[in-house]
Amino acid sequence: MIKVAAVAEAFDRDLEDDFGRVEKLVGAARADGVRLLALPEACLGGYLADLNGQAELPPALRVDGPEIARLIEIAGDMVVCAGYCEDAGDGVRYNSVVCVGDGRVLGNHRKVHQPLREDASYASGESFAAFDTPVGRVGLMICYDKAFPESARSLALDGAEIIVCVSAWPGSRTNAPADLADDRWTRRFDLFDRARALENQVVWISANQAGTFGSLRFVCSAKIVDPGGDVLATTGCAPGMAVATVDVAGSLTDARRYMGHLRDRRPAAYATA
Repeated sequence: MIKVAAVAEAFDRDLEDDFGRVEKLVGAARADGVRLLALPEACLGGYLADLNGQAELPPALRVDGPEIARLIEIAGDMVVCAGYCEDAGDGVRYNSVVCVGDGRVLGNHRKVHQPLREDASYASGESFAAFDTPVGRVGLMICYDKAFPESARSLALDGAEIIVCVSAWPGSRTNAPADLADDRWTRRFDLFDRARALENQVVWISANQAGTFGSLRFVCSAKIVDPGGDVLATTGCAPGMAVATVDVAGSLTDARRYMGHLRDRRPAAYATA
């Protein structure tokens, strides 16, 4: 049994302030016995202020640079996932999420699917791959990646027991209700989380930005979902930390014992594109 947590919190361009928030969140999670903590997309430097292709860009950080080394130091004996703008050299930037722990980088994912004009700011990642960590085999994805079933399925087929999806998922930009709980994009965010967990029978950890940034208002809704698609903990439409205790191996075994969605696949029957 391990404790896992997902955060809904506001982050912005002030990298020093962002690290201050990260330190407080990691400290609170550690005090609660959390072993795996998911922070939002772009928590180191903030997300794009708008999605029209003209937004000021976040600071670009190298995965082997001092900022990620600082994150490793803060994480200590915890496994921490955090979104950032990755400097890949030669002026190429990716919207990325890094997983650190055990004194090193454990994994790094570059966002593959880009909504609206995000491609004006970032290059696109090209793959999904799971990796081993002290808390189990983990897969990473970012925000819009979860709208594509193939993303989570490819990670599950690569042995991911836990999938961490970090987001900067905003509410509706048209006909937006005053209450985020009534927003259609909040509903879609929650549906994707539950569906991806259930169809792949994995533990699903979903973090999201909170508050507002530029023209965007984020839906929060950080949560932990079990392999049966049931929400174990959620922040709802408010900032906070969703924490749950999970038996990762046991819950996967129970979920897959009779209705094994990966085992019962018929790949030859599926059209490919």
